[in-house]
Order: sequence, then structure tokens, then C-alpha cells
Amino acid sequence: MAVRADLYMGSRSRLRVVMRMTERGTPAGTTARWEPTVHKPGPETDALARFHPNGTWTGRVKAGGMGPGSPEMEARGRADCEWIINGLWRSCRFEQDQFVAGEKVVTWKAHWIAGWDVRVAEYRGMAVDSNGIAMIFRGRLEGEQLIMESMDPEVSLRFIWDATDPRAVSWKNEIMMEDGSWGLIEEYVIRP
Repeated sequence: MAVRADLYMGSRSRLRVVMRMTERGTPAGTTARWEPTVHKPGPETDALARFHPNGTWTGRVKAGGMGPGSPEMEARGRADCEWIINGLWRSCRFEQDQFVAGEKVVTWKAHWIAGWDVRVAEYRGMAVDSNGIAMIFRGRLEGEQLIMESMDPEVSLRFIWDATDPRAVSWKNEIMMEDGSWGLIEEYVIRP
């Protein structure tokens, strides 16, 4: 049996690939059998666990933090995090109840996935939330801090986790102001 790869345009303009294999399962003209790359968590991935604990927090959302005209709000939240996809990515579900003058006005929900992207050799994160927003982040470690900055040209957000005290991981959410400085939206301490 010969090996050949043919590319051709089929009916309805679909690109088709036809490959014929040798009896050994090795493409003709090669000497080694293809083996898939299976990535395993490395030290960069292992470093993420301390920044994304399961836990709860209380604090305040600054006035304007949820959009122009939004009032200051008391917030109570919780995080449920786990390793997914062969332990390469940290997946967290966040829920946060927000109150104005003691009255609950909204339960904000989000899903966050973060890990070490081996292709670009940096941390990457993805956030989707109950406001209908999706954002991609790039990040870095600086000592005991994980700093993730959005890659969205419309809105620049920065999330900073500080794991100096593993029993009280601090997290803050900042937005880039018109003058290029970072303005605080909210800040919490996550406790197990």
C-alpha cells in the first residue's frame, strides 16, 4: 500500500484531504511514526493554584465600578475552582451578591479559566460573565502576585491576585483611566 496525500476541491467548494497509509501505519517517505504531543502541567501551571483558591469574600464595589452612574455597593462572593483538561487550566466559577443600602440588587456570575499557554510562553486567561461580556487576558508573575491584563482594545482591565498570605489571597480589579493610570473598581480578600 502506498502513502499519498491529495488535496483537492470537492463539490460545493470543500477542501478535502485524502491520505493513504502504508501497511505499517507510517506515511511513505518517513522513517518514524507520528506521536501526538501530550502536554503535562509544568512549574508555570503549578504556580497558579495559590492564586485561585476556593473561598469567599466580602467588600465593596466602588461607585461607577459597574458602569457610569452605578452606586457604591457592598459585595459578598464565592469562588469554586478546579483543574481541568489534564490539569493544564484552572477553572473558577465566581458568584457575587451585590447590595445597595442593604438591599440585594444583583447576583453577578462569571467563569474564569487561566493557564500557561505553551505556544506563546505566557499566562492566558478567559473571562465570561452574566453581563454578557467575554474577555481574554495575558499575564505574568511578579513575586507573590499574578497580574492579568485584558487584551481588549475597548476596555483595559487588570486583575491582580496577591498570595503573600495563602490563607487570605487578595484580589483587585482595576480599569485603565483616560489618563493611562489604573483606577480601582473593587478589591477583596479571598478566604478558604
